[in-house]
This record gives sequence, C-alpha cells and structure tokens, in this order.
Amino acid sequence: MNHLIAFVSGFILDLLFGDPHFMPHPVKVMGSLIGFLTKKLNNGSGRKAKGFLMMLFLIVFSGGMSFLILFFAYDLNQYFGIVVEAVMTYQCLAIKQLRRESMLVYRELKKNDLTNGRKAVSMIVGRDTDKLNEEGVTKAAVETVAENTSDGIIAPMIFLAIGGPVLGMIYKAVNTMDSMVGYRNEEFGEFGFFPAKTDDVLNYLPARISAVFMISACSTGRDFDAKNAYRIWKRDRRKHASPNSAQTEAVAAGALHVQLAGDASYFGEIHHKEFIGDPDRTPETEDIKRMNDLMYATAFLGEIISVLGIAAVMLLSGAC
Repeated sequence: MNHLIAFVSGFILDLLFGDPHFMPHPVKVMGSLIGFLTKKLNNGSGRKAKGFLMMLFLIVFSGGMSFLILFFAYDLNQYFGIVVEAVMTYQCLAIKQLRRESMLVYRELKKNDLTNGRKAVSMIVGRDTDKLNEEGVTKAAVETVAENTSDGIIAPMIFLAIGGPVLGMIYKAVNTMDSMVGYRNEEFGEFGFFPAKTDDVLNYLPARISAVFMISACSTGRDFDAKNAYRIWKRDRRKHASPNSAQTEAVAAGALHVQLAGDASYFGEIHHKEFIGDPDRTPETEDIKRMNDLMYATAFLGEIISVLGIAAVMLLSGAC
C-alpha cells in the first residue's frame, strides 16, 4: 500500500510543480557526473569499454543511492518513507516540465518572435535550431513532446510501477546517458555505444505501450483523429534510426494530420531522415498546444492503468 500511495502522490506532485529551478534534481546530478566522466574517459583507445564501465557505474550509483535513501527513510518512519518515495517518484517524471518548456516555444511563436522561439526550442531538442523557420520550430517542439511522452513520462512510469524509485532512477540514468553521449558521430560513436543500445532495450516495450496509450487518448479531444493515428503508426512506426523514437511520433503525426521528421541538422551536419505522416496540412503553432493536450491525456491514461496494475498485484499477493 505504501508504494501505491507514493506512486499516486508522486504523479500529483509532478502535475502541480514540475521541476522548480531552485530544487535539486537527481537528473542534474547524473548529468554533471556523466559530463565529468565523459571528459575523463572519452579519449584514447578502448572507448567502447570505457563507455560501458561508465554506464555500469551510473546504474549501480543511481540504483544503490535510491535503495539506501528509501531503506533509511522507511526505517526511520513509515510515513516519512512514503513522503520520500513520493518525492523520488515525482523526480522521475517530466509531465509539467515538458509542457512548461514546450509551451514557452508556443508563446514566443504566438508573439511572432521567431528568434526567441528558436532559442526556446533549442532547450528541448538536440538538433540545430538557428536556421529553422516557424514551421521547423513548431515541428521540432511537437516531435519532442511526442517522443518524450514515452521517454519522460510513460517509460519511467512503467519502471516506477514495477520497481519503485530504484528502477525509476536506473532508467533515468541510462536515458540521461543516451541523451548526452548516445550520438552516432566521431566523438561519441564508440563511447556512447552501450548507453545508446541499453536505452533502446529499456525503451523497447515502453515506447510501444506509449503509442497504444496515445492512440487510445486520441478519443479525448476533437482535435485528434484516432483512426488516422493508428493508420500512420502502423505504417510509419519504424521510420527512424532508433527502434523506438518513431512510435509516438507516428501517432502524433496521424492524430494531428501533419508530417513530421525529415532531414535535420545536428552539430552542423545534415542527417537525412524519412518523413513520418502525411502532409495533409502545414504544421501550425497551435499544434504545440494540441500535442501537449494529447500528452496529458496519455499521461493520465498511463497513470490509471499503472495504478490498476499495482492494485491487482497487491490483491493477488495479499498485500492489502
């Protein structure tokens, strides 16, 4: 019962507060540690092995610290343990923060401020944004909300439901490593190999579950076409170098009747990508807002199903 209360409370905390800048966040600690280790290890020979060792260390560190914090919190007091677990659960999710940052892009574009729109979207995407037009900025924002509905919400939610903050933080560690060093270029191609592949494995099922949830969530609003979302997902879900990224992007493209993906510049180099979806209409600024609405509906559906799953396990095990 403690886990269920903390799981629901963490979800509510994320909906209410997001990630305040003044509050220490474990992902920032992970990022600093990854940056430090990358500078020390990503050189010379044996980079692939060094990348594997860094990943192993981050997994043990993140999981071990989470376990110890929870162990001592619950040992001190049951209710204190629930509070600590709820906060750790909250820190694994990114619902409000994803909306906050993507809607900043929306507000800048609504003010016809393309320069600041580019700056805002550069904070949430890895591609070069300095030459994007309004449509390009909009597409980038929609794509990152769609992809992070899986990576930042449903995937950690699944791991949290199964293994609490210990498994949730391990997932966040691997996902953060992938976002920082999982690039297929000369600098990170070898060093980031194992973090990238491990992230692909961890996200394989969650990405597909996220797509199913998102298709189902299309029924919550008139702006979304569930039938077309399913059609485009079935057709385009493999149109990405990653085995997972196109899953929710394809659903979003179909739901909104827009075409996403295509060529993009990373570190000054053009990467050729297949288009996802049909160009039924040109992406518009309002699509960022619509995508956020779909993200929220998907998150709520994921939470409800996760809670039912936890409750079912508790009933079967006689824990309640």
